[in-house]
Amino acid sequence: MSPSPLPHSTEGVESLGWARRGSRWAGRRVRVPIAFVSLSLAGCAHYQEFPLSPQSTATSVEGRSLQSEPLRDFLEANHVSVPRPKDEWNLKQLTLVAFYYQPALAEARAQLLAAQAAQLSAGARPNPSLTLTPGYDSGIPGSSSPWIVPLAVDVPIETAGKRGYREARALHASESARWGVVGAVWQVRSRVRAALLELYAGHEAESILAHQEEVQDKVIRLLEGQHAAGLMSGYDITQARVTLDNTRVAREQAAAQYHQARVQLAGALGVPVQTLANCVFSFADFAGLPRQLTLPEIRRNALLNRADVRGALADYGASQSALQLEIANQYPDVHLGPGYSWNTGSAGDSEWALGVTLTLPVVNRNEGPIAEAKARRELAAAHFLTVQSQALNEIDGALAAYSSALQQVAAAEGLQESLRKRLDSVRAQVQAGGAEPLTVASAEAESGAGAQSRLDALVKAQQALGQLEDAVQSPLTLSQDEVGAAALDPQKAAK
Repeated sequence: MSPSPLPHSTEGVESLGWARRGSRWAGRRVRVPIAFVSLSLAGCAHYQEFPLSPQSTATSVEGRSLQSEPLRDFLEANHVSVPRPKDEWNLKQLTLVAFYYQPALAEARAQLLAAQAAQLSAGARPNPSLTLTPGYDSGIPGSSSPWIVPLAVDVPIETAGKRGYREARALHASESARWGVVGAVWQVRSRVRAALLELYAGHEAESILAHQEEVQDKVIRLLEGQHAAGLMSGYDITQARVTLDNTRVAREQAAAQYHQARVQLAGALGVPVQTLANCVFSFADFAGLPRQLTLPEIRRNALLNRADVRGALADYGASQSALQLEIANQYPDVHLGPGYSWNTGSAGDSEWALGVTLTLPVVNRNEGPIAEAKARRELAAAHFLTVQSQALNEIDGALAAYSSALQQVAAAEGLQESLRKRLDSVRAQVQAGGAEPLTVASAEAESGAGAQSRLDALVKAQQALGQLEDAVQSPLTLSQDEVGAAALDPQKAAK
């Protein structure tokens, strides 16, 4: 609350009723200071109760839906079509859902609002103060009033640009919080992509292993036929059954991975898992392995503009302004203290005074706070170098991992292609009567194992790509419009 200063005159004294006998104009002006006080109080903020109930918040979270109208409006405002109940949800659509519901983003936005509110505090000017010290002098003779009412006003004046330095420090802190929101946006997107990739891996692995089960079961039947004819030992059948059992265990594990990935995806979106019960997902975003993020200019730009790097730079700017403020605090502020002492009657008089209060910097010159601010600036500079060095290490590590993963994918695809050609050759031999059905079944089982190896290589490559996307934080992955949409509070905007 910043009430307006009261008028510096005898009207304020007389309006408070200290005078028993005043001049004739005193009563007529009694409403003026009251009006000033009323206007000042009218501009004050008032406390509003905002209860937080675990029951109500739990009900709200459990009631979240992918088909809600506010969510639909948010997606359409970001130029994204809303899937119908049986349509597939792709990575971009799911990312926007997370931007709408994810509580981690709401927390980052709240931190930004707090930093922006601190800017108002930093720019506020100090209020003047009014002091009344009424006295009673029983020794005043005659009919003069024994009441003496000294009135003093203290008007603080900041010097050396302190207010500007406070505002600059708060502005840098707000900038740091803004980059904190951007970093939270990338973390939310990363969680969604990682969960969807796990869903893709479980789905594809279960499909490949189910086919492997069929092929291996066919191999066992053929082996049993040859064993009955005395052409095969029982050991070979036992080995084939062990292989089949291992495949069944792996398929069950893939199915469990798929269901667990749905839980992870729900957590990344900020919705209950039952919300995804009837959802169909598109894995088209994992079909390619782009190389645009490996360009040198992408790496260079990331070292300068990653969210954590820019946030650490803003923190350093805040430490600079804090040091400037402490240096300015060497110079004392000035307090102007005009005063007026009032008394009525022939024994009294009216006295005006003008006081100036100044703190004398003779004991210390603010050396301690200045030294602390210098140390904090050095700490902020060291922290910035640490953050940028970590960014460099993460980027180079992600680039190396992605390059290696691409080579593994190429090798796995080459192996699968060789197995496919071998299978085609065996099938051609069977048709020509030069090979037995068991040979074809064995070749099909080997081809299935090659498909599983290729899938493993592809998943690792997509994981490496995701780490690279997180490391460089390029607009090629997440546009500035999408980041801006996530930085605002979509649920409050919808209201």
